[in-house]
Amino acid sequence: MRRLNGYTFVLGCLLTLCLFEAQAGKLLESIQQRGQLICGVNTGLPGFSQADNQGRWSGLDIDLCKAVAAAILKDPNKVKYVPLNAQQRFTALQSGEVDLLSRNTTWTLSRDASLGIVFSVVTFYDGQGFMVTKKSQIKNARQLKNATVCVQSGTTTEKNLSDFSKKYQLNIKPVVFEKLEAANTAYFSGRCQAYTTDASGLASIRAKEAPDPNQHVLLPELISKEPLGPAIRRGDDEFFSILKWTFYALLEAEEYGITQENVEKMKQSPEPTIKRIIGSSEDMGKMLGLDKDWANRAIKAVGNYGEIFDRNVGAQSSIKLPRGLNNLWNKGGLQYAPPIR
Repeated sequence: MRRLNGYTFVLGCLLTLCLFEAQAGKLLESIQQRGQLICGVNTGLPGFSQADNQGRWSGLDIDLCKAVAAAILKDPNKVKYVPLNAQQRFTALQSGEVDLLSRNTTWTLSRDASLGIVFSVVTFYDGQGFMVTKKSQIKNARQLKNATVCVQSGTTTEKNLSDFSKKYQLNIKPVVFEKLEAANTAYFSGRCQAYTTDASGLASIRAKEAPDPNQHVLLPELISKEPLGPAIRRGDDEFFSILKWTFYALLEAEEYGITQENVEKMKQSPEPTIKRIIGSSEDMGKMLGLDKDWANRAIKAVGNYGEIFDRNVGAQSSIKLPRGLNNLWNKGGLQYAPPIR
């Protein structure tokens, strides 16, 4: 009887594995058959996700979508961008309206565990801050006692503001808006004494939306941790692996000096890790359900992570954020990719 139970157990495990294999990879298959990746993105946050007057999208979150499309579909332009506000984003992902949510979204326990979605990587380490006018003479966040503060609804920002106000008994009065554009307008028209969101977002809004950016300052405190990253629906391990390893390939490319410009020349490198990343030796793509050039195409499409950062929010952008925590691990930052091997 003991042996029978053992066989029953093994048979049950095999059936479970077969069921898993039958279900895994459905999203990848759907994207390939459709010939298009559908990405949920911000309605307009310069540096992260913004469309120009000809409908061309750009930003750090957009570049991740392009990299994934290049890896899967061999073309970074085969992406449909679906602009979503903060309240729409999770419903759009849960319902299947979008394949991938790449929309400056904070990874939290409640979101990761209760919404039927899963976060994969941290593409940007951030924290919540405050912006005020220079003429207000406010120097730190604890001077915001009884102040009106513009904030977007349906965000971790709104909850963090409430916690911060209660912790220091500041009686802050939130002025809540559903849409980012409405919050921007309200702050710059003087309806609120301060504006709060992720510090990167504040820098972006100041650079792009302020009539005179020099008249607005970001206070020094960060009142939260905001690890931002993409999310997908639960239940598709194959697409989950493609998403995270595409991002890790962009990080590894920066670490090993592979750029958008030199990626083809790097095929001649004797360095084993470089050869694995760009597909000139071992075929690392077959384990992801892709071909051996998947990472090569992603890097060629958008550059390595450092290039993506600098172009969109760093030194080459109008926002000019320092790398800070978003530097590579060997340069004092937190960005660290597991080995591609």
